[in-house]
Amino acid sequence: MGPQRRLPPAAAALVWGFLLRLTAAQEAILHASGNGTPSPSKDYCMLYNPHWIALPSTLENATSISLMNLTSTPLCNISDIPPDGIKNKAVVVQWGTCHFLQKARIAQIGGAEALLVANNSVLFPPLGNKSEFHDMKILVAFMNYKDFKDMKQTLGDNITVKMYSPSWPNFDYTMVVIFIIAVFTVALGGYWSGLIELENMRAMANAEDRETRKKKEDYLTFSPLTVVIFVVICCVMMVLLYFFYKWLVYVMIAIFCIASAMSMYNCLAALIRKIPYGQCTIVCCGKIIEVRLIFLSGLCIAIAVVWAVFRNENRWAWILQDILGIAFCLNLIKTLKLPNFKSCVILLGLLLLYDVFFVFITPFITKNGESIMVELAAGPFGNNEKNDGNLVEATAQPSAPHEKLPVVIRVPKLAYFSVMSVCVMPVSILGFGDIIVPGLLIAYCRRFDEQTGSSIYYISSTIAYAVGMILTFVVLVLMKKGQPALLYLVPCTLITASVVAWRRKEMKKFWKGSGYQMMDQPDYATNEENPVTAGEQVVQQ
Repeated sequence: MGPQRRLPPAAAALVWGFLLRLTAAQEAILHASGNGTPSPSKDYCMLYNPHWIALPSTLENATSISLMNLTSTPLCNISDIPPDGIKNKAVVVQWGTCHFLQKARIAQIGGAEALLVANNSVLFPPLGNKSEFHDMKILVAFMNYKDFKDMKQTLGDNITVKMYSPSWPNFDYTMVVIFIIAVFTVALGGYWSGLIELENMRAMANAEDRETRKKKEDYLTFSPLTVVIFVVICCVMMVLLYFFYKWLVYVMIAIFCIASAMSMYNCLAALIRKIPYGQCTIVCCGKIIEVRLIFLSGLCIAIAVVWAVFRNENRWAWILQDILGIAFCLNLIKTLKLPNFKSCVILLGLLLLYDVFFVFITPFITKNGESIMVELAAGPFGNNEKNDGNLVEATAQPSAPHEKLPVVIRVPKLAYFSVMSVCVMPVSILGFGDIIVPGLLIAYCRRFDEQTGSSIYYISSTIAYAVGMILTFVVLVLMKKGQPALLYLVPCTLITASVVAWRRKEMKKFWKGSGYQMMDQPDYATNEENPVTAGEQVVQQ
């Protein structure tokens, strides 16, 4: 039998994580104090297995333990215990040489109170089958070696520690925030699209206004073929991003900055134009420009630039990203037009399959067993936003950037602003596609309502979207795993819209569409039971 080769520490961590992922790790606080008056102290993050040993939930109830540095000792044999002993100490060792549970057994034999495993490359939760180490009584936890070095530099060599695990709030308020943002955005975007539809209908009744309206087109119409091409492009982009993330992520950031700044300008300019004050104008290149709109464009550009510069500032950059993201979604819902329910079914159906494939199927294809969609949305290469923060650091490539794609609404959890902020805390995220795609259907329903003189399609589809979001959150809480929101949003909205059209005996017209662009056809705005001409429809509005 040839000599056995030992796995490198990082590889061993990943292998053990794959084989022994039996229980979930949990973040805890390591409160370190040094000597002096007043006594300097600092908090650090650590991971432990709550199924092995319980920690107090407050600092006051935590026991003070003297810290001993044994990072230069493998602690794989009893002979590795120093002459002074480790009784009643919290021992810090490095990962490697032998399994960390073997180190814990030696530490327990020596009388230690806790074993802290510091690691350079992979901060990994203490998972494993405890039945093999049924006699384990001491705390086993992991911390980042950089934190340990910072602890020594800040507090010196004589350090005492207290370890505790603050309780998490029972209610996750981030779901409420995301729910409000999502429903507000699709409702407002759909309503805005309906207002433009009404203006177009009135303009088409007048020959002069018709020509003016054609020159000022507010829509980008998607035909069924365009929808299919769009979905194919989405699939290609998803694959390219997965394989070339560290380059394309900066392209996506640049595109988002430009598109979101333009979208915010379009949204705010529509409001400012309604204000009858401050309408000073200047003439530039033969065009009359309002001064207030110039300042508005500068403001929108400034917000996008500030976000781009400070996008990795976790404390507040998410607020700017969410504001820019809401404007981006609103502008797309208002601008992109699905001409009929047929196009809506094709788009939502294909994107539902796309979402399910990249969330549920790709884990069976990728080498690391992770979903491509979740990795890209939350940020691969050291992603800390998935799995509820169970994985703290696992860098796939040494040179990989820790940038995240700005394609999600992000809301940090409440613990983010507490002492637990020293840990890499999870955030709740919702992809822009989960807002825009159903929003296009709701916008079509609103436009159809304008043509038929009702509001039932818009109201019912918006309520259905809200129900779909609630269903998504319920499944998320029960399964404790990221969900493709379109899996629940698409059936809720499509089925609701179909039922309303069927009950109102308008399915044929709802399926084919009857927009103002079809005025030349004799059955424009014709209800199966109540024929109304196009001219009469405009008068009724």
